[in-house]
Amino acid sequence: MAVTPHVAEPVTSDEPAQRRTSPPRGFGPLLLRLHFYAGILVAPFLLIAATTGLFFTTTPTLDKIVYSTELIVADPGGQALPLAQQIAAARAAHPEGALTAVRVGAEDATTQVDFTSPELDEEHSHTVYVDPYTGDVTGQLTTWWTSTPLVEWADKFHRDLQLGTTGELYSEFAASWLWIIALGGVVLWWRRQRGNRTARRLLAPDLAARKGVRRTRSWHGALGLWLLLGLLILSATGLTWSGYAGANFSSALDAVKGNRPYVATELTAGASAETGGHHGGGSTGGGIDPAAIDTIVAGARTAGLDGPLAIAVPADTATSWTVTQNDNLWPVRLDSVAVDSTGAVVDRVDFADWPFLAKLTSWGVQAHMGNLFGLFNQIILAALAIGLITVIIWGYRMWWQRRPTRTGRRAIAGTPPARGAWQQLPTWGIVVGVPLIFALAFALPLFGIPLLAFLTVDLITGTIRGRAGKDGNRLTGQ
Repeated sequence: MAVTPHVAEPVTSDEPAQRRTSPPRGFGPLLLRLHFYAGILVAPFLLIAATTGLFFTTTPTLDKIVYSTELIVADPGGQALPLAQQIAAARAAHPEGALTAVRVGAEDATTQVDFTSPELDEEHSHTVYVDPYTGDVTGQLTTWWTSTPLVEWADKFHRDLQLGTTGELYSEFAASWLWIIALGGVVLWWRRQRGNRTARRLLAPDLAARKGVRRTRSWHGALGLWLLLGLLILSATGLTWSGYAGANFSSALDAVKGNRPYVATELTAGASAETGGHHGGGSTGGGIDPAAIDTIVAGARTAGLDGPLAIAVPADTATSWTVTQNDNLWPVRLDSVAVDSTGAVVDRVDFADWPFLAKLTSWGVQAHMGNLFGLFNQIILAALAIGLITVIIWGYRMWWQRRPTRTGRRAIAGTPPARGAWQQLPTWGIVVGVPLIFALAFALPLFGIPLLAFLTVDLITGTIRGRAGKDGNRLTGQ
């Protein structure tokens, strides 16, 4: 009898196919796609911020060169003249306007005397510079929050490209995304090194890598890791005084009582500011005699305020003088006292008593501006700016190097990571991540709005391409 050979039917299983078609769930694909598009679309704004910031780091040095006559005493030394006499010299050079503030000159720094002027807004003053040893007026400038015109121009160029409120959107947009791009890039670099993750591979470029995108990526990733802490600080401190995120930050500080405290300047019935104008200093316009300023400073010095001082002149006799240390170098000296006309301290706020968040904000802002550690601070900022510019250039270079070059598949740049990355997130990541993203979008509107726009465009584009693919399949009978 003929035996029909048994042919075993192939065993089918959905499990292997499932493993082939369903990629592992995780955050990697989403981070890669987000980092790619943020790098392409946000990087030009970061490039502008880094370039203008690099210029801003030079302003402390340029300031002393451009305004050396106004800011620096030619022959320092000897006994400084009474402040009232210095103010009288400034008043003679600028007879109009009310006296509002005085910054006491010491060592090789001139005394700066601020006056109001009808053509100036509240941000600006007419400042007269006086040699504290001779009483000679060395120059006059229109200043912005005590800063010279050069610093004002550089600050606004970095902040808003000299475009006003509209221009401020660019810097807030850049600061809102900088920390996301930096953190995302470091996580991707960390993931790429898994299996052979050593300090050498993380912190140094792979010089043995084949020329092309691999070598560029190693430089991009290693330098990005070195820059991470500095970029996070720049992003956070830049947001603190931005338009929308800055307002939210200030409101949050108010809610937790974390803002800077100020001395109470309202005088009681038993104390008053000096009245009159008979001592030759010239009235401030509110019945205040500038000749009292030496008594005021003596009272502040007795109370322990050393170093450079800034004196706010009261607008009327019901308000005290305010004397504040004006030293932003580490360790900072920002103690403040309210003083009446007799030199008695009527209120005091020491920097040591500030809420920690207020201290942290002050340190961060001064570090961002290059003041906290002097020249060293400025060098670090310049290095960060140059490093960020370099990382961005390498990022675009990778985009170029990843472009298809084979015949029939040529492209001007590399293709983006695949869509649908969010579908690969673990369930807990979606549950936690969605509320977190909404919270961040509320706190940082120029992160949230662009992200929503990107997701909308990405979804519409994917839908259109999906329909086009289905129509093509129907036409070909697939």
